[in-house]
Amino acid sequence: MKTRKISFQVLGATIFTIVYGVALAQDAARPIRIVQGFAPGGGHDTVARLLAPRVGAQLKLKSIVEARPGANGIIAAEYVARTAPDGNTVFLTGVSTFVLNQLVYAKVPYDTLKDFAPLTTVAATPQILVAHPGLPVRTLKDVAALARRSPKKLSIGSPGIGGLSHLTLEVFKSLGKLEIEHVPYKGTASALTELLSGFVPLFIGDVPAPLPHVKSGKLRAIIVTGETRSPLLPDVPTAREQGYPGLQAMNWYGVMVPAATPPAVVSRLHAAFVSAVGAPETRERYAGIGVDPLTSKSPAAFASFVQEEFARWGKVVRSTGIQLQQ
Repeated sequence: MKTRKISFQVLGATIFTIVYGVALAQDAARPIRIVQGFAPGGGHDTVARLLAPRVGAQLKLKSIVEARPGANGIIAAEYVARTAPDGNTVFLTGVSTFVLNQLVYAKVPYDTLKDFAPLTTVAATPQILVAHPGLPVRTLKDVAALARRSPKKLSIGSPGIGGLSHLTLEVFKSLGKLEIEHVPYKGTASALTELLSGFVPLFIGDVPAPLPHVKSGKLRAIIVTGETRSPLLPDVPTAREQGYPGLQAMNWYGVMVPAATPPAVVSRLHAAFVSAVGAPETRERYAGIGVDPLTSKSPAAFASFVQEEFARWGKVVRSTGIQLQQ
C-alpha cells in the first residue's frame, strides 16, 4: 500500500507538470497586457507605453497597453485582481491605487496585500504645482496669500479624488490652514485642458504631463515636491525651498499580477520589467519626461516597500482627516 501511495503521488505530480506546461504554452501564444487605470495621456499611460515594447522583447511576446480608467484606478485594480493568474495580464499603477485608495475610501473592492502578487517598482516622479499664466502667483507663498485673501474662492485641479495629488493638496491646505477648493478631474489630460483654457487656475499632478506646457511657457511651474529640484526644471524650487518642508511627495509606479500567479511566472516577469527599466534607451526616455528609474531587487522587496508605504501614508491620512465614501 505504501508503494502504491508513492506511485499515485508521482503520477499526480507528472500530470500536474504536463498540464501546467501545456497551459504555459497556450499563454505564450497570447500577448502580455499591461493594464493601467487612468485616462490616456497621463503619467501612468506614458510609463506603461514606454515599457510595453521593451518588456515584450524580453519575454519574446507581443505586448499591449490597455487603459481601464475610472475611480482613481479602482476599476482597473478590481478587473486585474479577478483575471486569470497566468502571467499574461499585468497591472501598472502607483501609490494612489496600490496604497492610498485603501486608506482614504471607506470601502474598496480589492486588497493590495492579499489580491495581488508584487513584481517591482518601475519609476518615480515628484508632484508639480502649475498655474495658468494669467494667475498672479509665482511662489507657494503667493498661492497661500491669495487663498487667505479669498477663502474658498481659489481652486486647484487634480487628476481625481483620493489620489496622491489630492492628498498632497490636502497636506498643503493643512500646513497653511487654507480654504482651497479641490476640483477633481477624470485624469490628467482633461484637467490640463481645463487649466490651459483658464477654467481652473491651478493644477497639481505628476511631472510628465504638464512638463511640455511648462517648457513652452503655456503654464507656470510653482514648485515640485521632490527632495531636490528636477533636472528638467532647474529653475523651479522645491516645496522645502519655499518654506514648506512637510510638503514632500513622490509618486512611484509599480507592477503587480493576480495573487495566485505561480512564483516562476512572477520571477520571470520581475526580471523582464527590471531589465526593461534598466535599458539605456528607457533611462534616456525617462530623463526626457521627468521620471526617475526605480526598481525592486525582488518581488519580496517590493512587497515590503508597499507595506512601508501603507504605514507612512496612513499617518498622513489620519493627520489630514481625509475620508471618502465609496
